Amino acid sequence: MPSRNDAIGSALAQTIGGPVGRHALIGRSRFWTPLRVMLLIGVVFLALGYSTKAACLQSTDTGTAAQRVANWENQRAYYSLCYSDTVPLYTAELLNQGKFPYKSSWIEKDGDGKPHVVFDGSPPIRYMEYPVLTGIYQYLSMSLAKTYSALTKLVSVPLVAEVVMFFNISAFGLALAWLLTVWATALLAGRRIWDAALVAASPLLIFQIFTNFDALAVACATGALLAWARRKPVLAGALIGIGVALKLYPLLLIGPLLVLCLRTGRMREFTRTTVAAVLAWVVVNLPVLVLFPRGWSEFFRLNTRRGDDMDSIYNVVKSFTGWQGFDPGLGFWEPPTLTNAVTAALFLACCAGIGYLALTAARRPRLAQLAFLVVAAFLLTNKVWSPQFSLWLVPLAVLALPHRRILLAWMTIDALVWVPRMLYLYGEQNRGLPEQWFTTTVLLRDIAVVVLIVLVVRQIRRPELDLVRERGIDDPSGGVCDRAPDNPPRWLPTWLRPPAAPVVAQSADSYATS
Repeated sequence: MPSRNDAIGSALAQTIGGPVGRHALIGRSRFWTPLRVMLLIGVVFLALGYSTKAACLQSTDTGTAAQRVANWENQRAYYSLCYSDTVPLYTAELLNQGKFPYKSSWIEKDGDGKPHVVFDGSPPIRYMEYPVLTGIYQYLSMSLAKTYSALTKLVSVPLVAEVVMFFNISAFGLALAWLLTVWATALLAGRRIWDAALVAASPLLIFQIFTNFDALAVACATGALLAWARRKPVLAGALIGIGVALKLYPLLLIGPLLVLCLRTGRMREFTRTTVAAVLAWVVVNLPVLVLFPRGWSEFFRLNTRRGDDMDSIYNVVKSFTGWQGFDPGLGFWEPPTLTNAVTAALFLACCAGIGYLALTAARRPRLAQLAFLVVAAFLLTNKVWSPQFSLWLVPLAVLALPHRRILLAWMTIDALVWVPRMLYLYGEQNRGLPEQWFTTTVLLRDIAVVVLIVLVVRQIRRPELDLVRERGIDDPSGGVCDRAPDNPPRWLPTWLRPPAAPVVAQSADSYATS
């Protein structure tokens, strides 16, 4: 009952009559369950997210639906803070021509319409830059948008620019995916179901939910955690594999599962999950790989040749110090070899530290805690942190560190990075903001995430501070590892074992009856 035991919940309850009374009948409502209330809150925040993109969805007033375009004149997307990748991708990825992703290609051109000069002299040929399922999702959204355009010629329905309808259809699916994320997080939260309210009401939704297609992968990753918690390792693996076919980051869940299963001796379940993930990924990717190998590999090729992104910590350092980066003076599409090596080494070092922490902690960490640490470490060390990537952390942070004021502070800082980012891209010549206004907010966001990491590590080292583990709870998302005794393999060295046998948590049911 957060209106009694949480400061934010108590303050919010004052607007509707105050905290629940001592004699209130709890759990008797037939319709307004906590989950349904949170889904309603999610709909409200998704609507706010749509409203922030609305200025970029105004279309021209002449021509058919296919001829009309979204009005982005005079850099409207930046000064109106309504930028979304979905709108420019419709033409950039040749979706407006009805072409199938990965089969169709185009020549990359500069601002003057001339083909770029690739460093190795090869032609600058481009393909769909997203993993297979994200590309197919865009293709299906395009097909529905074109169907609506054809319908406008037959019956009297509102005439909407085809690219705007493409955005609307894509956004509807992303909204459903986020509601699934809220649902899965609420079930993963166990007795602390109201923790999931911050997933439904995250400030990050206001600017980032419809910026790209990441909500699809977040739903799969959170669903995989729920399947694991329900002791369905094959389903968990299948959802991880599908998630990787949408966005690479669900693959990061494999590491936390590995160390937890290694510590408890549950490697059979881990193997089943991993095999299911690989098979699901192969089944989804194999047809496109066989038919269009060059288009299929574009996603991996693009990620190897990208430099450090404007939202990365490396760009922050360059902004304040004048440093030229690890690979200065690269030609067009020339892979930043040293940057790739440094980011990979830093992330692997973080993973090694997280693995050591998980194996040697006196009490086994919770799955959500380790998953949050790994994903946060990936974002901090990676050369790319696109704004919508922060959505990856939302359900993991809520499950790992259920302190609402701390989480709300981080989410607000992270969401507000969008404002100086857009005004910086708008340009100082247009009365936008200088670069260091933007990079300062990026630094504040990174510091906020580091603070969350420190607090999660502190709870792992001192599990008595973990709110989730009150009343004899061990790990609601632990699945087969929940309340399991430590049973590491004999070959594991002593320095990778817990210092003493941990206390096995009492089950919730036995606590209730004791």
